[in-house]
Amino acid sequence: MNVSLILEKMEIKDNTFARQFETLVDGKLVSVEYSFQEKKIFLTRINVPDGFSNEEFLNEFLKNIMEIAYERKLKVVPILPKIALFFRKNTTYRDLLPPGIKI
Repeated sequence: MNVSLILEKMEIKDNTFARQFETLVDGKLVSVEYSFQEKKIFLTRINVPDGFSNEEFLNEFLKNIMEIAYERKLKVVPILPKIALFFRKNTTYRDLLPPGIKI
């Protein structure tokens, strides 16, 4: 599945040392922490600057992370309620969920 045509491409750094995907918004760091287990990536935390409330930006950031998961053939395990909500709203990414995980 290639949804990248509808995505706004943002520069995302996979900081493997800190185990997080990072991008900048207005010069400030936004990140999503992860951990790996087998062929699954567990999205464990979202870090945003104080006062940051741009849900649309976060949604685009998560979509870009889902594209990375597709490219790396990973299943995504949403640990945070906010990421589970992302899957509920963006049903095109549900095939990234491992078997047995219902959102």
